[in-house]
Amino acid sequence: MTNMLITTTHFVEGYRIMRYLGVVTGEVIIGVNIFRDFFARIRDIFGGRSRSYEAALREAREAALREMAEAARRLGGNAVIGVYITYTSVHMGGTNMMMVTASGTAVLL
Repeated sequence: MTNMLITTTHFVEGYRIMRYLGVVTGEVIIGVNIFRDFFARIRDIFGGRSRSYEAALREAREAALREMAEAARRLGGNAVIGVYITYTSVHMGGTNMMMVTASGTAVLL
């Protein structure tokens, strides 16, 4: 994400938006490992944080942001504003997956 400004705000203080280039997204789907799932359930019973889930979600979020930034770069943008990140549980044939989506508006500052 070198030289790509990514922000949840709809403007960038000190900069003027020269062009709005369109909506850009990045999507990542990660599989939920049976062992990670098992230990997360144990933590649900006894309390505590699931570090393996947290690490997987962090990695997926960073990948989705990178993918979104690359889409903005392909449109000629140098920033993405109004960024929104969602996390969704996806069930496919008995397999649990997590989807992380980052979306925003590519702009040229």
